[in-house]
Amino acid sequence: MFVDKRCYNIAKEKHYCPHCKEQLSCCHTPPYHVGDGLGWGTEIFFICLNDDCPLFNNSWEEFEINYGQSASCRYMLLPNEPKGGPMMVGSKDAFTGSIVDPEELEKTNERLNSEKEALRQLETCVEEKNLKPLITLIVDEEASLPGRHRACELLDKIDDLACIDPIRAHTFLHTEIGQYAELAIGRILKNQNRIECGYCAEIIKAQAKICKHCGKETRKG
Repeated sequence: MFVDKRCYNIAKEKHYCPHCKEQLSCCHTPPYHVGDGLGWGTEIFFICLNDDCPLFNNSWEEFEINYGQSASCRYMLLPNEPKGGPMMVGSKDAFTGSIVDPEELEKTNERLNSEKEALRQLETCVEEKNLKPLITLIVDEEASLPGRHRACELLDKIDDLACIDPIRAHTFLHTEIGQYAELAIGRILKNQNRIECGYCAEIIKAQAKICKHCGKETRKG
């Protein structure tokens, strides 16, 4: 999920719980809002996940006595609000799985921006003999499948042996993309009258009988 610069900057802020003085955790907001039905108005917010916080520890008994249910409260703070308040939680694990890591957000945004730029460059990469956007998409396991398929198709048109090493060095989780890329490599080798040495994997002329790199015999005389 792409997170805009504003949310990324908010996620790096530091806020502290007034009840236990521990730093609040930045988390994704829940998919629902129990208030006025207008939603949270933000993708992220801050909440105290300290299990030793007095607010959290003391609220269990209050909920049991007053409402007859097992629940407690954690202190929460919405972005750009001067003061927060209690939020009901049903267990101590609530929100622990939705913590926002600013570094991970930045990596995700960088990957998405890289994919977006590579997709844009597909329009001109053949004319410019530019392999970079193709390799970027082919080895990006999180990129869209249509974009990765298109990149494999364009490998033939650029017809550059330099694509082989980065593709072979990648472990494909999506095996179909790996197969498409291998087929493209095979066609490029054939177009350029080249083969791969069965011993050292270096690229040599198809008619070579001895590999110039490792000295092994590549075909019977």
